[in-house]
Formats: sequence, structure tokens, C-alpha cells
Amino acid sequence: MTSSNTIIRNYSKPLFSTLIAFLLLFSTGPSSSQTISQAGSPTQKQLNTSTLRLGIISVKRSKIPTGPIGWAINQGKFLPELQKLGIKEVQTVSFPNGPNLNEALVAGQLDVGIYGDTPAIVARANGTPTRLISQEQVGTNAWLLAKKNGPRSVLELKGQKVATSKGSYMHRYLIGLLQKSGIVDQVTVVHLLPNDAQAALERGDVAAIAASTGTGPLLQSKGFPVIDEAIKHPDLPGTSVTVVTEAFLAKHPDLPQKWNEIKQAAVKDIKANPEAYYKFHAEVSGYPVNVVKASFPIKQFPEEPIPARGLELLQGTKQFLVSQKLAKSDFQLTDWIVAQKQK
Repeated sequence: MTSSNTIIRNYSKPLFSTLIAFLLLFSTGPSSSQTISQAGSPTQKQLNTSTLRLGIISVKRSKIPTGPIGWAINQGKFLPELQKLGIKEVQTVSFPNGPNLNEALVAGQLDVGIYGDTPAIVARANGTPTRLISQEQVGTNAWLLAKKNGPRSVLELKGQKVATSKGSYMHRYLIGLLQKSGIVDQVTVVHLLPNDAQAALERGDVAAIAASTGTGPLLQSKGFPVIDEAIKHPDLPGTSVTVVTEAFLAKHPDLPQKWNEIKQAAVKDIKANPEAYYKFHAEVSGYPVNVVKASFPIKQFPEEPIPARGLELLQGTKQFLVSQKLAKSDFQLTDWIVAQKQK
């Protein structure tokens, strides 16, 4: 359906990249997109110069993001600020996980992406020309849930299959946990996207899954035992980051500053109106409000572009990925992060 303000498109073919084989995942079906624009259809020239293509992660294939930027969009405070930079519209495209969003970045299909730090770091280490401009969530939890009548501890996963989305922040958590427990070589980790992993757990096809925000608390509420969480380990929680391509940044050098001003205002508004935010998040994500609250504590939304704790977690994740050869090369975070102008 198409109107003057909204365009929905389906993508039936996977995007291909030159990422390492670890990230060349199976085709995951269609994602969807929405365009937030001024009235009227833009010309092709306008699309090339004034459209921001924003990639987001959505298990439910939502057409707008959640988090502070999603709240700013919902409140009508996002596009008007970007228009001051000459950006006339924002097109959002949803993906089931981070590696798929990476493929779109490599293929030149996106300008900005909001997703987990693990795939973002892997992409940068593999040469994808992005710059880090912000963190949306710091301290993102992951849940290790077992099948009913199955394992009740991490050590009981020996000789078992555990599913997660390879290349995601949950995968980084799972491997780190198995290493800490000394059983990383005794557990078979299989790649399944969140919806497929949930179905496999419910059927009993896998002993456990490492689940993301939303999915973890939802399965817990259905009686699936939680045998571990990322937040129990200081170095294993993730963060949600916002990256921009170097090509788009060259055209809009003031975007990082403006983006973080929008985010900061949105976080302050969320803190002042938490119940309204949680209702919005639940409507967009399809998760019950209690699940959203368990997945996205408002204290994890930083007002700063990149807080000290966020930088610490980024550094730890990068070191892990490089040491495990899941990232092709090391790099300095300071070379990746866009410096913010002092007011």
C-alpha cells in the first residue's frame, strides 16, 4: 500500500556481501521498509541527495525503531530536526538480525544502522566503511533459556545443541559464557534466527537458546527456565550502536551532532514519561509491556553519545572478537567513533 507519506516494500532476495564465511548466513526472507517524508513523492535526484536510509533490527518486522530514536520519530521530533541538515525523508528498513543489516551496508543499501555492537564491530573490522556516532542502549541483556525438563545449569549443556543468531551480540555472550565455563568445545552452537530458535526450543529440538531482548523474558514468562543471563557477567552484556556510512557522513558532516541532540532529548522525555514510552514500545514490538520493561530498563538508555560504560563494553567485545578470529583485524575505537563537537 502506498500513500503520500508511507511506502511499504518487500525484499525477497538476500543481499550478498564479502563478509567472512562466519557471517554469510542463510536467506531469511523479506524485510520491510517505511518512508517518513514530506507530502509529495520525491524525485530520484532528491532520493539520492536528501533521503536517509535507516536500517533497524526487528524480530516482528516493525517498520519503525524502538528506543530513543523510535520515540523521537513517534513524537514527531525526528524528521523536523534532520530537515535542518537538508535530509527531507527517512526510509526505515527492518532486518531480522545484525549480520543481515551488515550485508545491506556492504551492498550500499543503507546510510545509517541501529543494531548490536557485535555485528557492527565485525563489519568495521572487515573493512566496511562505517563510523560510530552513538549508543542507543548500554548493558543489553541476553538470556540463556533451556527447554522444559532439560538442562538446569550451564555445565549440563555438555554434549548438547544450543541455538542463537550467529554474528549477534547473543552469540558473543554465549561463546564468552561457554569459555568461562570451560565447555566451549563440548557444546554444538547452531545458527537460528530468533523466531526459529524459539520454535526449536518449544519443540525440544535444542537443549537451550541464547535469546535477545524481548524473546528472553517472553519465553521466561511461558515457563522456560533461565539458566544464565549476560548481566550476571560484567563483561558480557552488549550495547546497541548507531553507525553511519562514511559516504553519507561526508555529505552530512553535522549528522552525528544533530543525531545525538535528538537522542538526548528523547531519553530525557522517556525518563519523564516512562509508561507512555513502554506502551509505545509494546505496540511497535508486539511484546507485552511487562516483557518490554524487563528487556529495556530505561536506565540503559544513555543521554551521552557514548558513555564510559558503553566504551568499556565496546572495547571488551572488540578484543573478544579479534581474539576469537571472528573479526578480521583489530582497530582503534577512537578511529571509528566520530568526535562530538563541544558546545
